[in-house]
Amino acid sequence: MVRWILITLLSLGIIGVSVWGYQEHQEKNAILIQAENSYQRSFHDLTYNIDLLHDKIGSTLAMNTKKQLSPQLAEIWRLTSMAHNDVGQLPLTLLPFNKTEEFLQQMGDFSYRTAVRDLDTEPLSDDELDALESLYEMSGDIEHELRKVQNMVLNDNLRWMDVQLALVNNDEQADNTIIDGFQTVEKTVEGYAEGKLQSGILGTSSKKDGYTMLGNNKISEEDAMKKMRSLLNIDKDTDLVVASTGDGAKVPLFSGSFEQDEKTGYIDITQNGGYPITVMINREVADSDISLHHAMQKAEEYVKQLDFGENLVLVESNQYDNVGVFQFVPEYDDVWIYPDAIQVKVALDNGEVLGFVAKDYLENTHERDIPEPELSDEEARENVNPNLEIQEHHLAIMEDDMGEEVLTYVHLGTLNHDTYKIFIDAADGKEVRVDKLKQAEIKY
Repeated sequence: MVRWILITLLSLGIIGVSVWGYQEHQEKNAILIQAENSYQRSFHDLTYNIDLLHDKIGSTLAMNTKKQLSPQLAEIWRLTSMAHNDVGQLPLTLLPFNKTEEFLQQMGDFSYRTAVRDLDTEPLSDDELDALESLYEMSGDIEHELRKVQNMVLNDNLRWMDVQLALVNNDEQADNTIIDGFQTVEKTVEGYAEGKLQSGILGTSSKKDGYTMLGNNKISEEDAMKKMRSLLNIDKDTDLVVASTGDGAKVPLFSGSFEQDEKTGYIDITQNGGYPITVMINREVADSDISLHHAMQKAEEYVKQLDFGENLVLVESNQYDNVGVFQFVPEYDDVWIYPDAIQVKVALDNGEVLGFVAKDYLENTHERDIPEPELSDEEARENVNPNLEIQEHHLAIMEDDMGEEVLTYVHLGTLNHDTYKIFIDAADGKEVRVDKLKQAEIKY
Protein backbone atom coordinates (compact mmCIF):
# COMPACT_ATOMS: atom_id res chain seq x y z
CA MET A 1 0.00 0.00 0.00
CA VAL A 2 2.78 2.41 1.01
CA ARG A 3 4.61 1.50 -2.18
CA TRP A 4 1.63 2.51 -4.34
CA ILE A 5 1.22 5.77 -2.42
CA LEU A 6 4.88 6.59 -3.03
CA ILE A 7 4.55 5.70 -6.72
CA THR A 8 1.45 7.91 -6.99
CA LEU A 9 3.16 10.85 -5.25
CA LEU A 10 6.25 10.43 -7.42
CA SER A 11 4.12 10.33 -10.57
CA LEU A 12 2.26 13.47 -9.50
CA GLY A 13 5.61 15.16 -8.81
CA ILE A 14 6.94 14.22 -12.25
CA ILE A 15 3.73 15.45 -13.89
CA GLY A 16 3.96 18.73 -11.91
CA VAL A 17 7.59 19.29 -12.89
CA SER A 18 6.75 18.50 -16.51
CA VAL A 19 3.88 20.97 -16.56
CA TRP A 20 6.06 23.62 -14.92
CA GLY A 21 8.88 22.95 -17.41
CA TYR A 22 6.46 23.13 -20.32
CA GLN A 23 5.07 26.45 -19.10
CA GLU A 24 8.59 27.84 -18.65
CA HIS A 25 9.47 26.67 -22.15
CA GLN A 26 6.36 28.31 -23.59
CA GLU A 27 7.09 31.61 -21.80
CA LYS A 28 10.69 31.55 -23.02
CA ASN A 29 9.54 30.88 -26.57
CA ALA A 30 7.03 33.73 -26.35
CA ILE A 31 9.80 36.15 -25.28
CA LEU A 32 12.10 34.94 -28.08
CA ILE A 33 9.33 35.28 -30.66
CA GLN A 34 8.54 38.79 -29.45
CA ALA A 35 12.23 39.80 -29.67
CA GLU A 36 12.57 38.20 -33.11
CA ASN A 37 9.47 40.01 -34.39
CA SER A 38 10.83 43.31 -33.07
CA TYR A 39 14.19 42.77 -34.81
CA GLN A 40 12.52 41.74 -38.07
CA ARG A 41 10.27 44.80 -38.03
CA SER A 42 13.19 47.16 -37.39
CA PHE A 43 15.27 45.58 -40.16
CA HIS A 44 12.53 45.77 -42.78
CA ASP A 45 11.67 49.32 -41.68
CA LEU A 46 15.34 50.24 -42.09
CA THR A 47 15.43 48.80 -45.60
CA TYR A 48 12.20 50.61 -46.53
CA ASN A 49 13.40 53.95 -45.13
CA ILE A 50 16.74 53.70 -46.97
CA ASP A 51 14.74 53.04 -50.17
CA LEU A 52 12.68 56.18 -49.57
CA LEU A 53 15.80 58.16 -48.62
CA HIS A 54 17.47 57.25 -51.92
CA ASP A 55 14.38 58.26 -53.88
CA LYS A 56 13.97 61.57 -52.01
CA ILE A 57 17.61 62.57 -52.58
CA GLY A 58 17.17 61.80 -56.27
CA SER A 59 14.01 63.92 -56.39
CA THR A 60 15.86 66.78 -54.67
CA LEU A 61 18.57 66.72 -57.32
CA ALA A 62 15.92 66.94 -60.06
CA MET A 63 14.11 69.90 -58.48
CA ASN A 64 14.37 73.47 -59.72
CA THR A 65 11.85 75.16 -57.41
CA LYS A 66 13.25 76.49 -54.14
CA LYS A 67 9.76 76.51 -52.62
CA GLN A 68 9.65 72.70 -52.92
CA LEU A 69 13.28 72.18 -52.00
CA SER A 70 13.02 73.02 -48.29
CA PRO A 71 10.13 70.58 -47.58
CA GLN A 72 12.01 67.87 -49.52
CA LEU A 73 15.17 68.38 -47.46
CA ALA A 74 13.08 68.33 -44.28
CA GLU A 75 11.63 64.97 -45.42
CA ILE A 76 15.16 63.64 -45.98
CA TRP A 77 16.03 64.72 -42.44
CA ARG A 78 12.96 62.87 -41.12
CA LEU A 79 13.85 59.68 -43.00
CA THR A 80 17.47 59.71 -41.80
CA SER A 81 16.22 60.07 -38.22
CA MET A 82 13.88 57.11 -38.67
CA ALA A 83 16.63 55.00 -40.28
CA HIS A 84 19.02 55.90 -37.46
CA ASN A 85 16.38 54.82 -34.94
CA ASP A 86 15.85 51.53 -36.82
CA VAL A 87 19.58 50.77 -36.63
CA GLY A 88 19.46 51.38 -32.89
CA GLN A 89 16.74 48.72 -32.51
CA LEU A 90 18.88 45.97 -34.09
CA PRO A 91 21.28 43.72 -32.11
CA LEU A 92 24.38 45.30 -33.65
CA THR A 93 26.03 46.54 -30.44
CA LEU A 94 28.97 44.15 -30.86
CA LEU A 95 29.21 44.67 -34.64
CA PRO A 96 31.18 47.72 -35.82
CA PHE A 97 28.55 49.84 -37.56
CA ASN A 98 29.62 53.33 -36.54
CA LYS A 99 30.52 54.51 -40.07
CA THR A 100 26.97 53.86 -41.27
CA GLU A 101 25.48 55.52 -38.18
CA GLU A 102 27.81 58.48 -38.70
CA PHE A 103 26.66 58.75 -42.33
CA LEU A 104 23.01 58.88 -41.23
CA GLN A 105 23.89 61.49 -38.59
CA GLN A 106 25.75 63.65 -41.09
CA MET A 107 23.02 63.27 -43.69
CA GLY A 108 20.46 64.39 -41.13
CA ASP A 109 22.56 67.38 -40.05
CA PHE A 110 23.18 68.45 -43.65
CA SER A 111 19.53 68.18 -44.71
CA TYR A 112 18.26 69.96 -41.57
CA ARG A 113 20.81 72.78 -41.88
CA THR A 114 19.91 73.44 -45.50
CA ALA A 115 16.15 72.99 -44.98
CA VAL A 116 15.86 75.68 -42.30
CA ARG A 117 17.88 78.36 -44.08
CA ASP A 118 16.47 80.81 -46.64
CA LEU A 119 17.29 79.15 -49.96
CA ASP A 120 16.15 82.24 -51.88
CA THR A 121 18.96 84.34 -50.46
CA GLU A 122 21.40 81.46 -49.93
CA PRO A 123 20.76 78.70 -52.49
CA LEU A 124 22.58 75.37 -52.55
CA SER A 125 26.20 75.81 -53.57
CA ASP A 126 27.98 73.70 -56.19
CA ASP A 127 29.83 71.88 -53.41
CA GLU A 128 26.54 71.09 -51.66
CA LEU A 129 25.05 69.78 -54.90
CA ASP A 130 28.14 67.60 -55.41
CA ALA A 131 27.70 66.31 -51.86
CA LEU A 132 24.06 65.46 -52.61
CA GLU A 133 25.17 63.61 -55.76
CA SER A 134 27.59 61.54 -53.66
CA LEU A 135 24.91 60.91 -51.03
CA TYR A 136 22.48 59.78 -53.72
CA GLU A 137 25.02 57.31 -55.10
CA MET A 138 25.97 56.16 -51.61
CA SER A 139 22.38 55.63 -50.44
CA GLY A 140 21.76 53.65 -53.63
CA ASP A 141 24.62 51.28 -52.83
CA ILE A 142 23.42 50.88 -49.24
CA GLU A 143 19.89 50.22 -50.54
CA HIS A 144 21.27 47.56 -52.91
CA GLU A 145 23.22 45.76 -50.15
CA LEU A 146 20.29 45.86 -47.69
CA ARG A 147 17.94 44.51 -50.36
CA LYS A 148 20.33 41.58 -50.90
CA VAL A 149 20.31 40.85 -47.16
CA GLN A 150 16.53 41.22 -47.03
CA ASN A 151 16.12 38.76 -49.91
CA MET A 152 18.27 36.16 -48.13
CA VAL A 153 16.44 36.73 -44.83
CA LEU A 154 13.07 36.11 -46.46
CA ASN A 155 14.09 33.21 -48.72
CA ASP A 156 16.16 31.32 -46.12
CA ASN A 157 14.03 32.22 -43.05
CA LEU A 158 17.06 33.67 -41.27
CA ARG A 159 16.58 34.71 -37.65
CA TRP A 160 17.96 37.81 -35.94
CA MET A 161 18.18 35.93 -32.64
CA ASP A 162 20.87 33.76 -34.27
CA VAL A 163 22.72 36.95 -35.18
CA GLN A 164 22.60 38.12 -31.58
CA LEU A 165 23.90 34.78 -30.29
CA ALA A 166 26.67 34.71 -32.91
CA LEU A 167 27.81 38.22 -31.95
CA VAL A 168 27.74 37.49 -28.22
CA ASN A 169 29.61 34.19 -28.63
CA ASN A 170 31.97 35.60 -31.30
CA ASP A 171 31.03 32.60 -33.46
CA GLU A 172 33.06 32.99 -36.66
CA GLN A 173 32.31 29.47 -37.89
CA ALA A 174 28.53 29.89 -38.14
CA ASP A 175 26.80 30.96 -41.35
CA ASN A 176 26.15 34.57 -40.35
CA THR A 177 24.68 35.84 -43.61
CA ILE A 178 23.09 38.87 -41.97
CA ILE A 179 26.36 39.85 -40.24
CA ASP A 180 28.25 39.49 -43.52
CA GLY A 181 25.69 41.70 -45.26
CA PHE A 182 25.93 44.46 -42.65
CA GLN A 183 29.72 44.31 -42.72
CA THR A 184 29.51 44.87 -46.49
CA VAL A 185 27.29 47.91 -45.89
CA GLU A 186 29.81 49.26 -43.37
CA LYS A 187 32.72 48.79 -45.79
CA THR A 188 30.73 50.52 -48.54
CA VAL A 189 30.10 53.56 -46.35
CA GLU A 190 33.72 53.59 -45.19
CA GLY A 191 34.88 53.64 -48.81
CA TYR A 192 32.75 56.68 -49.54
CA ALA A 193 33.83 58.42 -46.34
CA GLU A 194 37.48 58.06 -47.35
CA GLY A 195 36.89 59.08 -50.95
CA LYS A 196 33.97 61.01 -52.37
CA LEU A 197 32.20 62.57 -49.39
CA GLN A 198 33.21 66.05 -48.31
CA SER A 199 33.03 66.12 -44.53
CA GLY A 200 33.45 69.90 -44.57
CA ILE A 201 30.17 70.24 -46.46
CA LEU A 202 28.23 67.59 -44.55
CA GLY A 203 29.59 68.57 -41.16
CA THR A 204 30.75 66.18 -38.50
CA SER A 205 29.27 65.29 -35.18
CA SER A 206 30.57 67.54 -32.42
CA LYS A 207 30.92 64.45 -30.24
CA LYS A 208 32.93 62.36 -32.70
CA ASP A 209 36.30 63.07 -31.05
CA GLY A 210 35.00 63.21 -27.48
CA TYR A 211 36.43 61.72 -24.29
CA THR A 212 39.67 63.69 -24.76
CA MET A 213 39.91 64.32 -21.00
CA LEU A 214 40.43 60.62 -20.22
CA GLY A 215 44.08 60.67 -21.23
CA ASN A 216 46.19 57.57 -21.91
CA ASN A 217 46.96 56.36 -18.38
CA LYS A 218 45.12 53.09 -17.78
CA ILE A 219 44.15 51.90 -14.32
CA SER A 220 44.40 48.27 -13.25
CA GLU A 221 41.38 46.06 -12.63
CA GLU A 222 42.32 45.95 -8.95
CA ASP A 223 42.27 49.77 -8.69
CA ALA A 224 38.96 49.82 -10.58
CA MET A 225 37.44 47.37 -8.07
CA LYS A 226 38.53 49.57 -5.12
CA LYS A 227 36.92 52.61 -6.70
CA MET A 228 33.78 50.62 -7.55
CA ARG A 229 33.34 49.45 -3.95
CA SER A 230 33.74 53.00 -2.70
CA LEU A 231 31.21 54.46 -5.14
CA LEU A 232 28.74 51.62 -4.64
CA ASN A 233 29.27 51.78 -0.86
CA ILE A 234 29.82 48.03 -0.46
CA ASP A 235 32.42 46.24 1.70
CA LYS A 236 34.92 43.53 0.80
CA ASP A 237 32.54 40.78 1.91
CA THR A 238 30.09 41.61 -0.89
CA ASP A 239 30.82 39.78 -4.14
CA LEU A 240 31.59 42.19 -6.98
CA VAL A 241 31.62 40.76 -10.50
CA VAL A 242 33.93 42.76 -12.79
CA ALA A 243 34.31 42.51 -16.57
CA SER A 244 36.07 44.64 -19.17
CA THR A 245 35.06 45.66 -22.68
CA GLY A 246 36.68 43.92 -25.62
CA ASP A 247 39.20 45.23 -28.12
CA GLY A 248 38.00 47.99 -30.41
CA ALA A 249 35.58 49.58 -27.94
CA LYS A 250 35.25 53.34 -28.42
CA VAL A 251 35.65 53.87 -24.67
CA PRO A 252 37.28 50.90 -22.86
CA LEU A 253 35.46 50.27 -19.58
CA PHE A 254 35.53 48.16 -16.45
CA SER A 255 31.97 47.12 -15.55
CA GLY A 256 31.01 45.88 -12.09
CA SER A 257 27.80 44.45 -10.60
CA PHE A 258 26.70 43.14 -7.21
CA GLU A 259 23.64 41.68 -5.50
CA GLN A 260 23.11 42.13 -1.78
CA ASP A 261 19.88 41.20 0.02
CA GLU A 262 17.17 43.22 -1.79
CA LYS A 263 19.61 45.61 -3.43
CA THR A 264 21.51 45.30 -6.70
CA GLY A 265 24.02 47.64 -8.29
CA TYR A 266 25.89 48.30 -11.52
CA ILE A 267 28.82 50.59 -12.37
CA ASP A 268 30.98 51.50 -15.38
CA ILE A 269 34.46 53.02 -14.94
CA THR A 270 36.69 54.13 -17.80
CA GLN A 271 39.91 52.17 -18.11
CA ASN A 272 41.71 55.36 -19.11
CA GLY A 273 41.80 57.73 -16.16
CA GLY A 274 39.46 55.64 -13.98
CA TYR A 275 36.46 57.98 -14.23
CA PRO A 276 33.00 56.67 -13.24
CA ILE A 277 30.65 57.03 -16.18
CA THR A 278 27.52 55.28 -14.84
CA VAL A 279 26.39 54.16 -11.37
CA MET A 280 23.01 52.49 -10.81
CA ILE A 281 21.66 51.05 -7.55
CA ASN A 282 18.25 49.39 -7.48
CA ARG A 283 16.29 49.05 -4.26
CA GLU A 284 12.87 49.97 -2.94
CA VAL A 285 12.52 53.54 -1.65
CA ALA A 286 9.32 53.48 0.37
CA ASP A 287 9.27 56.83 2.20
CA SER A 288 10.42 60.44 1.85
CA ASP A 289 12.08 61.32 5.14
CA ILE A 290 14.45 64.04 3.93
CA SER A 291 13.82 67.22 1.93
CA LEU A 292 14.80 67.77 -1.70
CA HIS A 293 17.25 70.43 -0.51
CA HIS A 294 18.92 67.94 1.86
CA ALA A 295 19.13 65.41 -0.99
CA MET A 296 20.72 68.09 -3.20
CA GLN A 297 23.43 68.58 -0.58
CA LYS A 298 24.06 64.82 -0.58
CA ALA A 299 24.39 64.93 -4.38
CA GLU A 300 26.88 67.81 -4.16
CA GLU A 301 28.97 65.90 -1.60
CA TYR A 302 28.99 62.82 -3.85
CA VAL A 303 30.13 64.77 -6.92
CA LYS A 304 32.85 66.64 -4.98
CA GLN A 305 34.59 63.39 -4.05
CA LEU A 306 35.07 62.68 -7.77
CA ASP A 307 37.61 64.30 -10.06
CA PHE A 308 35.19 66.43 -12.07
CA GLY A 309 36.42 69.87 -11.04
CA GLU A 310 35.29 72.10 -8.20
CA ASN A 311 33.16 74.70 -9.98
CA LEU A 312 29.95 72.74 -10.48
CA VAL A 313 26.58 74.50 -10.26
CA LEU A 314 23.09 73.06 -9.95
CA VAL A 315 20.99 73.78 -13.05
CA GLU A 316 17.95 71.60 -12.40
CA SER A 317 16.38 69.52 -9.62
CA ASN A 318 13.29 67.32 -9.79
CA GLN A 319 11.46 64.94 -7.49
CA TYR A 320 9.98 61.68 -8.80
CA ASP A 321 8.05 59.78 -6.13
CA ASN A 322 10.62 59.22 -3.38
CA VAL A 323 13.82 60.10 -5.26
CA GLY A 324 15.42 63.39 -6.24
CA VAL A 325 17.23 63.90 -9.55
CA PHE A 326 19.81 66.68 -9.85
CA GLN A 327 21.77 68.03 -12.80
CA PHE A 328 25.08 69.86 -12.41
CA VAL A 329 27.25 71.67 -14.97
CA PRO A 330 30.70 73.28 -14.72
CA GLU A 331 31.05 77.07 -14.37
CA TYR A 332 34.02 78.96 -15.84
CA ASP A 333 34.32 82.76 -15.54
CA ASP A 334 30.61 83.03 -14.70
CA VAL A 335 29.65 81.01 -17.82
CA TRP A 336 27.71 77.78 -17.28
CA ILE A 337 28.71 74.91 -19.62
CA TYR A 338 25.47 73.04 -20.33
CA PRO A 339 26.87 70.31 -22.66
CA ASP A 340 29.10 69.00 -19.82
CA ALA A 341 26.22 67.87 -17.62
CA ILE A 342 26.32 65.40 -14.72
CA GLN A 343 23.17 63.76 -13.28
CA VAL A 344 22.80 62.41 -9.75
CA LYS A 345 19.84 60.45 -8.33
CA VAL A 346 19.32 60.46 -4.54
CA ALA A 347 16.92 58.42 -2.37
CA LEU A 348 14.72 60.60 -0.18
CA ASP A 349 14.50 58.04 2.64
CA ASN A 350 18.14 58.14 3.75
CA GLY A 351 20.03 60.31 1.23
CA GLU A 352 21.79 57.40 -0.48
CA VAL A 353 22.98 58.08 -4.03
CA LEU A 354 21.14 55.63 -6.31
CA GLY A 355 22.34 56.86 -9.68
CA PHE A 356 25.12 58.83 -11.32
CA VAL A 357 25.68 59.58 -15.03
CA ALA A 358 28.71 61.50 -16.32
CA LYS A 359 28.63 60.46 -19.98
CA ASP A 360 27.92 63.98 -21.28
CA TYR A 361 30.64 65.48 -19.11
CA LEU A 362 33.30 62.94 -20.13
CA GLU A 363 32.32 63.06 -23.79
CA ASN A 364 32.06 66.83 -24.22
CA THR A 365 34.44 68.55 -21.82
CA HIS A 366 37.46 70.17 -23.46
CA GLU A 367 39.42 73.40 -23.48
CA ARG A 368 37.11 76.15 -24.74
CA ASP A 369 37.83 79.63 -25.98
CA ILE A 370 34.72 81.33 -24.61
CA PRO A 371 34.00 84.58 -26.50
CA GLU A 372 32.86 87.82 -24.95
CA PRO A 373 29.11 88.50 -25.38
CA GLU A 374 28.36 91.10 -28.04
CA LEU A 375 25.06 92.02 -26.39
CA SER A 376 24.40 93.12 -22.83
CA ASP A 377 21.89 91.24 -20.71
CA GLU A 378 19.43 94.14 -21.09
CA GLU A 379 19.71 93.98 -24.89
CA ALA A 380 19.23 90.19 -24.87
CA ARG A 381 16.23 90.48 -22.54
CA GLU A 382 14.43 92.62 -25.16
CA ASN A 383 14.06 89.41 -27.21
CA VAL A 384 12.38 87.48 -24.37
CA ASN A 385 8.59 87.21 -24.29
CA PRO A 386 7.47 90.27 -22.28
CA ASN A 387 4.79 88.21 -20.52
CA LEU A 388 7.50 86.15 -18.85
CA GLU A 389 8.40 87.18 -15.32
CA ILE A 390 12.20 86.86 -15.18
CA GLN A 391 13.54 85.38 -11.92
CA GLU A 392 17.25 85.11 -12.71
CA HIS A 393 19.71 85.02 -15.58
CA HIS A 394 23.25 83.89 -16.43
CA LEU A 395 25.60 83.35 -19.37
CA ALA A 396 25.90 79.81 -20.68
CA ILE A 397 27.39 77.68 -23.43
CA MET A 398 24.72 75.40 -24.93
CA GLU A 399 24.25 73.32 -28.08
CA ASP A 400 21.83 74.47 -30.76
CA ASP A 401 19.74 72.15 -32.98
CA MET A 402 22.80 71.43 -35.12
CA GLY A 403 24.95 70.44 -32.17
CA GLU A 404 27.04 73.61 -32.43
CA GLU A 405 28.04 75.33 -29.19
CA VAL A 406 26.65 78.84 -28.76
CA LEU A 407 27.21 81.49 -26.08
CA THR A 408 23.78 82.49 -24.78
CA TYR A 409 22.02 84.44 -22.08
CA VAL A 410 19.76 82.11 -20.11
CA HIS A 411 16.69 83.76 -18.61
CA LEU A 412 14.74 81.77 -16.04
CA GLY A 413 11.16 82.98 -15.78
CA THR A 414 7.57 82.03 -15.04
CA LEU A 415 4.43 82.20 -17.17
CA ASN A 416 1.01 80.80 -16.19
CA HIS A 417 2.42 78.96 -13.14
CA ASP A 418 5.03 77.21 -15.29
CA THR A 419 8.79 77.85 -15.30
CA TYR A 420 10.82 78.24 -18.49
CA LYS A 421 14.43 78.68 -19.56
CA ILE A 422 14.88 81.02 -22.51
CA PHE A 423 18.22 80.80 -24.35
CA ILE A 424 19.10 84.01 -26.25
CA ASP A 425 22.17 84.13 -28.54
CA ALA A 426 24.64 86.54 -26.94
CA ALA A 427 25.92 87.56 -30.38
CA ASP A 428 22.77 88.43 -32.36
CA GLY A 429 19.86 88.22 -29.89
CA LYS A 430 18.12 85.30 -31.61
CA GLU A 431 16.01 82.95 -29.52
CA VAL A 432 17.99 79.69 -29.65
CA ARG A 433 15.80 77.46 -27.50
CA VAL A 434 12.99 77.45 -24.95
CA ASP A 435 12.83 74.72 -22.28
CA LYS A 436 9.89 74.14 -19.96
CA LEU A 437 11.10 72.94 -16.57
CA LYS A 438 9.41 69.91 -15.06
CA GLN A 439 7.20 70.20 -12.04
CA ALA A 440 7.13 67.74 -9.16
CA GLU A 441 5.11 64.68 -10.19
CA ILE A 442 1.55 64.54 -8.90
CA LYS A 443 0.67 61.35 -7.00
CA TYR A 444 -2.66 59.94 -8.16
